This record gives sequence, structure tokens and C-alpha cells, in this order.
Amino acid sequence: MTQQAAATPPIPAPTKLTSFFWEGAKQDKLLIQQCNSCQKFQHWPEPVCHHCLSFDLGHGEMSGRGTVYSYEIATQAFDPYFEDKLPFVIAVVELEEQAGLKLITNLVDFADDQLKVGAAVEVTFRPLTDEFNLPVFRPAAG
Repeated sequence: MTQQAAATPPIPAPTKLTSFFWEGAKQDKLLIQQCNSCQKFQHWPEPVCHHCLSFDLGHGEMSGRGTVYSYEIATQAFDPYFEDKLPFVIAVVELEEQAGLKLITNLVDFADDQLKVGAAVEVTFRPLTDEFNLPVFRPAAG
């Protein structure tokens, strides 16, 4: 009988619009698209600014601090890779740099009594593969 290979993680497919995000994560930096005209941030990256309709877009480095806006505890795997990682927390984190700037992510290293909407969090990076790090959030220090 042959041993079954370990499940491989779903891998992001960077595009022209998203490659800066993944390159930043590889260097343990949280980069978010920023309009060069009005200086507002937006996530997910789009070809036009949601605020002023400019096409002059770049990116900026975030502090990595924010608050839990919403969360869900996943108890069912949507891919074989996640079967041995259940349960895990999927969350929406609002970044401190701009009201309404939110990122879908995972929460890690939370004690049961810490996990709540409004909890202060900070980014950390977890390797997915040799080529990809994932930004995830943990309880903020202090």
C-alpha cells in the first residue's frame, strides 16, 4: 500500500494588481494599495481608486495594527489541506490607518477569552510555501 501525499495548500495566484501585496508579505511587510492622488487606501486592489476615481495607484506599508471587525470559527474544511487545521478563525480586521479599511485574514494565538469583536490585533506572517507568506493577525502586544 502506498502512502498518500500530504495535502498541498491552496496557492495565491498573483496578478499585476496583487503582486505587490504578495511580494511585501514575502518580506514580512503588509502592503495595501494606495491612491497617489487622494492618498486613500483600498483593499482588495482595483484598477481605479474607489474614492476619487484616479488610475494613479501605488501602495503603502501598513503598521500592521488594527481591530477585529468580525470573525467566524471554521469547523469544516473547504479544501483537504485544512482538514488537520480545524478549527481555525477567519476574520475581518479593520486596519488602524483608515476607517473602513478591512482585510480578510486569519486570527492566531488567541485564548478563548481574548477572541472578540473589537480586540486589538497586530500582523504576523506565516509561511505557506517557500514562495508565499500569509499575513495573519494575533493579539496586540500590551
